[in-house]
Amino acid sequence: MSSRTVIRGGLVVTASDEMHADVLVENGRVAALAATGTPAAEAFGAERVVDARGKYVIPGGVDGHTHMEMPFGGTYAADTFETGTRAAAWGGTTTIVDFAIQSVGHSLREGLDAWHAKAEGNCAIDYGFHMIVSDVNQETLKEMDLLVEEGVTSFKQFMAYPGVFYSDDGQILRAMQRAAGNGGLIMMHAENGIAIDVLVEQALARGETDPRFHGEVRKALLEAEATHRAIRLAQVAGAPLYVVHVSATEAVAELTRARDEGLPVFGETCPQYLFLSTDNLAEPGFEGAKYVCSTPLRPREHQAALWRGLRTNDLQVVSTDHCPFCFSGQKELGRGDFSKIPNGMPGVENRMDLLHQAVVDGRISRRRWIEIACATPARTFGLYPKKGTIAPGADADIVVYDPHAEQVVSAETHHMNVDYSAYEGRRITGRVETVLSRGEPVITEREYTGRKGHGVYTPRATCQYLN
Repeated sequence: MSSRTVIRGGLVVTASDEMHADVLVENGRVAALAATGTPAAEAFGAERVVDARGKYVIPGGVDGHTHMEMPFGGTYAADTFETGTRAAAWGGTTTIVDFAIQSVGHSLREGLDAWHAKAEGNCAIDYGFHMIVSDVNQETLKEMDLLVEEGVTSFKQFMAYPGVFYSDDGQILRAMQRAAGNGGLIMMHAENGIAIDVLVEQALARGETDPRFHGEVRKALLEAEATHRAIRLAQVAGAPLYVVHVSATEAVAELTRARDEGLPVFGETCPQYLFLSTDNLAEPGFEGAKYVCSTPLRPREHQAALWRGLRTNDLQVVSTDHCPFCFSGQKELGRGDFSKIPNGMPGVENRMDLLHQAVVDGRISRRRWIEIACATPARTFGLYPKKGTIAPGADADIVVYDPHAEQVVSAETHHMNVDYSAYEGRRITGRVETVLSRGEPVITEREYTGRKGHGVYTPRATCQYLN
């Protein structure tokens, strides 16, 4: 039984092109693009016709950095794979790459199997995994080779969180050397965690316990120092490097310098760093706890460097680092001690809309919007052209987007399983109307028509900028 859909009359926007066209979908894939109203579209004989006149037709978003059901600080991220992927779909994202976690003393395989068990049969959209490497040893290094072969092609390490995820420079170098040989991509949380712990201890001893001090101790210079060190270790190892959640002007400068030297170094930022600041961390009472994440929010003046980096391609990707904790009962664990506030913010549902607002505001072009949110993450993580574009043969992960609709972001109306919105009350122009995942409607004219278990695990190739 073949199933056919025509998405008719919209402006198709990809990272490389904009054209008025009908998109013909057959059996879950894009069959063709045809000029609107041509005989090819009429003769296609579709069972389902989606009217996209006056709308954009864009690839589904690829969010390369989410943490569903992640354990942290004695609690768990509030979104499950079921609730988190459903919220992602509402926001126009059709693929996530989440992080499986190796616990110290355990194998990579145990961690990966545990995350497969959480996700399988529960996701509304397609998903893949990165692997967090917490325990570098000879067995772990051998396992990295096996994981690359089966489609887990990126490995995250932490220069932060001593005693939890932290790797020292020697462990980082060994993992990078292994990645240089097996084609894997090392993703780095670049903050000097050893130094930060000293500053945390000193701040608490001075009685500085409010959420705003979270941002003050995690200094931009310590992000820049760690970014520099990660780049040079990768250079020694002959390995590519992807630096996650870049938040500071000084860290962008380190990435820019490395790329100017021709090094295979990539940088990601997140909407919270582009749209929020330490002003939010300093909100009165304990409200600032809602905005505690690491790397932390920076003073507003850092935003200009991040936007410039996105325009000049010194930053290539915007992911969310979606790791939501409810204000009530979870963020509140840190009342009286900012270091106990679970680190993470909700955002998987907001990313595509916030970046469209940046198009409306003239910060980026339409095609750059699709590039940083869909195509480049797909290429970086070995999913392109299956994901991240609208082209014959690609998965029919397609969003009909109304660029004129207005909305107010609010926890009252969002679909993430968290009791606050980081963007509460923000007015945005642009809204997702209909979402297809592999040709199946997940959102239909602002109604959820998807189901858990539709989303499938998607093995990945190696980084496509290195082949």
